[in-house]
Amino acid sequence: MSEAFNYDVVVVGAGNAALCAAIASRENGASVLVLEKGPKIKRGGNSYFTDGAIRFAFNGLDDLRVVIPNITDEEAAKIVMPSYTKEKYYNDLMEATKKQSDPELANHLVNKSYETIKWMQSHKISFDLIYDNQSFEKNGKFHFWGGLPVKTSRKGVGLIQQLNDRAEELGIDVWYESPAVKINMKDGEVNSILVDKQSEETLVETKSIILACGSFEANKKLRAKYMGSEWEHAILRGTEFNTGDGLSMAMEVGVQPFGQWSMGHAIGTDANAPKVGDFTKPGDIFKKHSYPLGIMINKDGKRFVNEGADFRNYTYAKYGREILKQPSNIAYQIYDQQVRPMLRAEYDREEATFYQEDSIEELAAKLDVEQQQFIKTIKKYNNSVQDGDYDPTVKDGKGTKGITPPKSNWALKIEKGPFYAFPVTCGMTFCFGGIKANTNAEVLNEDGMPIKGLYAAGEMIGGIFYENYPGGSGLMSGAVFGKTAGTSSVAYIKDKVKNNIVN
Repeated sequence: MSEAFNYDVVVVGAGNAALCAAIASRENGASVLVLEKGPKIKRGGNSYFTDGAIRFAFNGLDDLRVVIPNITDEEAAKIVMPSYTKEKYYNDLMEATKKQSDPELANHLVNKSYETIKWMQSHKISFDLIYDNQSFEKNGKFHFWGGLPVKTSRKGVGLIQQLNDRAEELGIDVWYESPAVKINMKDGEVNSILVDKQSEETLVETKSIILACGSFEANKKLRAKYMGSEWEHAILRGTEFNTGDGLSMAMEVGVQPFGQWSMGHAIGTDANAPKVGDFTKPGDIFKKHSYPLGIMINKDGKRFVNEGADFRNYTYAKYGREILKQPSNIAYQIYDQQVRPMLRAEYDREEATFYQEDSIEELAAKLDVEQQQFIKTIKKYNNSVQDGDYDPTVKDGKGTKGITPPKSNWALKIEKGPFYAFPVTCGMTFCFGGIKANTNAEVLNEDGMPIKGLYAAGEMIGGIFYENYPGGSGLMSGAVFGKTAGTSSVAYIKDKVKNNIVN
């Protein structure tokens, strides 16, 4: 074993949650080490692959201009920005999770969201408005909707770059290709951590450890064990390094598992997307999120979800697993020329896989589907579409009647060629299962008591997301609990030192 190192705080992981934890620890006076399992060129965890959308509570445009100071008065005059209150955020979270989200953790996420965004901005993290997918132009003004108007500049790539730049400025050390191996305890307190530092066993003495290295989404065996055998076939959208190491280490010291281990965040992604996240093509470019404007049909030629149940922000994180349940884990998103110009930008990328034909019959012949059933399904759907005003910017109530599943909103007949089919499969993002922590980000043992010196943030914390989640909540949760963990860890260390002096 090499020489021992000593840091006040060791952060396991190097994504958004981890770096927020590291920065919060450092600004409160601690010496900080960040451990990244992957090489430097693959740093950033799942955060690197996100679109950067981050959901937080705010009272109106003035709140947003505090964290996006480059919004000019002229630009502001052309923006209609409804407030997104803490109450609305909390209710959206609870509705998405079927009221299973732990109320204390949920309230902490919501109540600390805006102040955490301001804190991030104070540490040189920049933000932009999401004009393209979260607003529509009407009478010369941009009307924002859905409670998700803000993203980090240059998406996840920019977020990770800026967080690392700030960490370097603050003197935070980062070890790459250095996975944590074992948490060591002494007298019931965190004492040190064993690290495989570039294949050399290294001991790091520390008073506090923050686990922020993701869940087990990159571990096919654990996915099959906890979520079902079909999950072995899901494409991994993000980093290949989130294999559950942090969870395993935590369990070894008596941490309480928590949350929905049988479920996770999974979307519809291009059927030909890479099997794991490609660091050369980041930014969530393979997703396919315009399904509310069309219909989805499986290989049997049948629909299987209510595509118009709600806005994409509130259904995309669960519809991936519905695709996974279909034959060969494949489905086709079907659109006609009426809506083709309205599809999101990812449908126009050169990476997008699609089929285009002038008739439904010709399209069916190109696809791996039961052709007659496919044609029958579209005819039946068209005949069920009800009259009404079509408006994709609101839940317009223009739905279907007499078919199962229904389409509750945005139901247009698929009748104007050319016609398009985009093959999609399930893209796994992260698992909802984690460990039990409180609102101080302290990790709890099986008796519900804090393990002294051990904290968690990001995907590691279970009990927040169940079944589904409101888009943009993942990055926000990581930042909120990362900042909380960093602040709490230093408070613990200072209290420990104070008590030792007194005693």
